[in-house]
Parts: sequence; structure tokens; C-alpha cells
Amino acid sequence: MAGGLVALLDDIATIAKLAAASLDDIGAAAGKAGIKSAGVVVDDAAVTPRYVTGFTADRELPIIWRIAKGSLFNKLVIITPAILLLSVMLPAAITPILMIGGAYLCFEGAEKVIHALTHKADLAAEAEGLAEPGHEDIMIKGAIRTDFILSGEIMVIALNEVAGQALGLRAAALVVVAIAITAMVYGVVGLIVKMDDIGLNLSRRKLGATRAVGRALVQAMPKVLAALAFIGTAAMLWVGGQIIVHSTGAHPAEWLGLYHGAAAWLADVVICGVIGLALGAVIAGVLHLVKAATGAKAG
Repeated sequence: MAGGLVALLDDIATIAKLAAASLDDIGAAAGKAGIKSAGVVVDDAAVTPRYVTGFTADRELPIIWRIAKGSLFNKLVIITPAILLLSVMLPAAITPILMIGGAYLCFEGAEKVIHALTHKADLAAEAEGLAEPGHEDIMIKGAIRTDFILSGEIMVIALNEVAGQALGLRAAALVVVAIAITAMVYGVVGLIVKMDDIGLNLSRRKLGATRAVGRALVQAMPKVLAALAFIGTAAMLWVGGQIIVHSTGAHPAEWLGLYHGAAAWLADVVICGVIGLALGAVIAGVLHLVKAATGAKAG
């Protein structure tokens, strides 16, 4: 009896070790997948704050919460099951899908660069339009649609990093990535959009140092948002260009004789970003010509 109990306890210990090892595997796989998709995550975090521009302070966090729930639904209910099924039924399609997504990121990044160079929009007037009655639901739906594209790219990149793992491990890693990235992105976005309110609150305190910190936060926020927009666009072009280039088996840093270290990484970033911008500009130009031709034909 005692021997049987010892054997049972030994089995339980073995199962516990295997479970712990599986959790470690899931964590490692999720970490690897999450790091690889970091460029798109940066863009996601940079894009979202514009959807609460012009709304009153009491509506900012509820809007972000609704977008976050829509983002999690996109990742867990639609995208993850679809790409897992695809990885089983047609794994060869993952790379072409990655490249299509990469081309889209290049296009979006190039569009932002072109718009910044050719349009000087009145942001105050735009904000007033966004705050009109009925615009909240429209903006949230638009944000969730944009998130679907970015989330799709994030999850496909993540899947590509764990493609060699067992199906269960792949699924678990993607679920962890989906939850962690959504929490991180929208937590950061929530902090960003409320930073000016935090600064305003601090600027009204009695302590002089606290007031100074508050004023600094309020004054810094326009620069922070502008920097985020720039970083987001750069990340789009880099990640999009990198997906396209690396999917062909090329490694740009090696063209310069660089194989390891910070110099190789920086060279890869710059070259892939330039390629991404060039490709995106070509796609934007073609679409513009098609749109103009279609409009002329319709007219």
C-alpha cells in the first residue's frame, strides 16, 4: 500500500514537472513571438490615441476600453482560430499572407508620410468634427477595423515564430500573446491619453515641485504624441519592409558585410525601412492611379 502511495505521489510529481515544463515552453514561445511582432505593436499603440482626440475627458477611457474589448475579440475569436486552422490545413500560405500583410504595412506607412508632406490639416477643426454626437460609435468601429488588420499581422508574425511547435503549444502561445499584447497596448494608450489630465491635476497641488512636474507633463504631451506618430510610422515601414525582404531569404545587413551586433541590426532597420517606404509609395501611387481612372470612367 505504501509502495503504491509512493508510486502515485511520484507520478503526480512527474506530471507536475511536465506541466511546469509545458508552461515554461508556452512562456518561451509566447515571448519569442511577442518580441518578433513588437514593431507592429508600437504602431498599434501609436495609432490608437487619435481615436479619442476631441472627446471629453470622461469619455476617453470608456472609448479605449471598448476598443480594447473589440481588439481582444478580433485576436481570440476570429484571427487565432483562423490562422491555426490555416497552419494545419495549408501551412504554405503563412508566408504569402505575411508578405501581403507586410505590403499593407508599407502602404500604410507610406500613406502617412505622403499625407504628412502634402496635407497640413487643421487638427482643431478635425477634433471638433470627431466630438459631434454619434461620432463615438463610428470612431470605435473604425478603430476596431484598423485594429483587426494590425492584430492580424501581429498574430501571423507570432504564429510564424512558433510554427514548428505542436498545435497545442502554438494555440497556447498565441492566446498568451493576444492577451498580453492587448493589455500592454491599451494600458499604454490609456496612460498616454490621460497623461495631460494627470499633469493638470498635479499642476494644481500645493507643493511647488509637484506643480512643476504637472506643468512639464502637460507641455510634453503634444511632443510625446508627435513622437509616437513618427515612431509608429517608422515601425510600420521597418516591419513591413523586413517581412517582405526576409521572406525572400535576403538579409540586408549582409549586403554591407555585417553579420552580427548593433551595426548589423541598425543596417537591417534602415535598409528594410527604405525598401518599405519605396514599396509603399509604389503601391500608393498605383492605387491612386486606379482610383483616378475609375473615377474618370464613372464620370
